[in-house]
Amino acid sequence: MDLVSLLMPEGMALWASVLLIVVACFTSAITAAFGIGGGLTLLAIMIPLIPISVLVPVHGIVQLGSNTGRAILQFRHARFDVLLWFAVGALVGAAVGGMVVVDLPATTLKLAIGLFVLWSMWGKMPAIGAGNRFLIAAGGAGSTLLTMFVGATGPFVMALYARADFTKEELVANFASSMVVQHLLKIVVFGALGFAFGEWLPLALAMVLAGFVGTVIGTRILSKLPERVFRITLKTLLTLIGLELVLTALRSLIL
Repeated sequence: MDLVSLLMPEGMALWASVLLIVVACFTSAITAAFGIGGGLTLLAIMIPLIPISVLVPVHGIVQLGSNTGRAILQFRHARFDVLLWFAVGALVGAAVGGMVVVDLPATTLKLAIGLFVLWSMWGKMPAIGAGNRFLIAAGGAGSTLLTMFVGATGPFVMALYARADFTKEELVANFASSMVVQHLLKIVVFGALGFAFGEWLPLALAMVLAGFVGTVIGTRILSKLPERVFRITLKTLLTLIGLELVLTALRSLIL
């Protein structure tokens, strides 16, 4: 079997595989530069191109690789006191997610995440920078549980961290490291539930490599961004994502 065939799981056209590899690079650059937006954009583009039954686990592999590269490049800025409590909560969320046998309504999840993101940007959030361990652990549990069903909960986690007293580098480093924990646990749970990753691994790994290239590019952009520009861009992106999630959910409920 040649390389081209490996990049084409059953039912996938070559052009679709190439498109996903290119998009993985571009979306990783977005997240590395601005902290958010890449995972959700990648998920949206993947939806019409791969079977829904494999969407969440395959997206999880790609995001694990992308965030691992980002976490390595930003390692010196990570706050391990924050990551420890997030990981504790994430373990609880993964355990609960693995036991849930009834699919939660996607519309309800979108609405809840969208409202949380908007509230975190424009409402009054407790400051985790002051050491709110319970909030960090609860965010780790909730986001990890949600990611089993909706795939991309990056806006939820970033909204949790956005009000902390982090520099822009610390914010991106802690977000990336938290997503590594979350996606790794998700993949372990899907594997335990019997999902066969083998057929999709070559395409996913190609997307991971492309994502690392994007991460390197985005990290260079981040280092040159003024703190104020970064904060304004981040708040704008999160607000737009929150509005899109809420409006999409409401449209589904009305129609």
